[in-house]
Amino acid sequence: MKIIHSPSELGSARRKVCLAIGFFDGVHLGHQQIIRQTISDARQHDGLALILTFDRHPNSVIAPERVPPLIYPLDQKLRVIESLGADATLVLQFDKALSERSGEEFIRSLAAEAGPIRSVCVGANFVFGHKRSGNVELLRRLGAELGFAVHGHAAVSLDGKAVSSTRIRQAISAGHLDAASQMLGRPYSLVGQVVLGDQLGRKLGFPTANLDVTGLVLPPSGVYVAQVKSTAGLHRGVVNIGTRPTLKTPQTQLRVEAHLLSFSGDLYGTTLELVLLEKLRDEKKFPSVAELRDQIARDISEAEAKF
Repeated sequence: MKIIHSPSELGSARRKVCLAIGFFDGVHLGHQQIIRQTISDARQHDGLALILTFDRHPNSVIAPERVPPLIYPLDQKLRVIESLGADATLVLQFDKALSERSGEEFIRSLAAEAGPIRSVCVGANFVFGHKRSGNVELLRRLGAELGFAVHGHAAVSLDGKAVSSTRIRQAISAGHLDAASQMLGRPYSLVGQVVLGDQLGRKLGFPTANLDVTGLVLPPSGVYVAQVKSTAGLHRGVVNIGTRPTLKTPQTQLRVEAHLLSFSGDLYGTTLELVLLEKLRDEKKFPSVAELRDQIARDISEAEAKF
């Protein structure tokens, strides 16, 4: 899949474009319906299935106090979109200038720059543009003028409720990871780049990979059995999410640390995907570091037995 940051990067071939527009956090079942419709339209018109998304949540510019924690970082979102078969994804930088463009101006600009648009697919309640001036009704009016069809897909329902990124975030925060997985249409996973930690895990005899999960929604604190995906392959692991209350550290920040079973190597700078399979226990403060070390050993033995 080609990733571009401006419609001009599509080149001068001027292929017909079938377009899906959305932030697509999680690329859940509803998003998949929109993307698959776009791919189907592109095949029908011998065109390009182009997915348009943004580099950050629009609220980060429009309402910084209401930015939700995200399900996926941008790189993971793009990997999932690629897996669905899209030809290209246009990642626009969402900045103040873009936030001030009207919905109509935004679509007319795309139609002029991206090539002949044959279809636009969005959610039925999708709104866009300055002061939410764009919606499905506007798209249909412009489509009649500019020659593109419009699909406004109703939300997918599960257990009688609409699937949404908000609902998935709530499920993750509550520890209902099976429910989150059902709505995502794939096992829920926590994805982040491995960064340098304080190496206290190594000193305890259990080296861990510390993940940068800034801005992501997290499951409840605790110790989890996990399947760990990396560029080196698939690993078994034990993951701790929490503040490590037993260890006296200057900052009590929330951390995500993964200990990979039967693995040795340098993971710094790589991206890990943690599929949390089962929660072993809550995080707790132990009377001593020695007792914490003993408990970690028991956690690892229990995880190995479950695998």
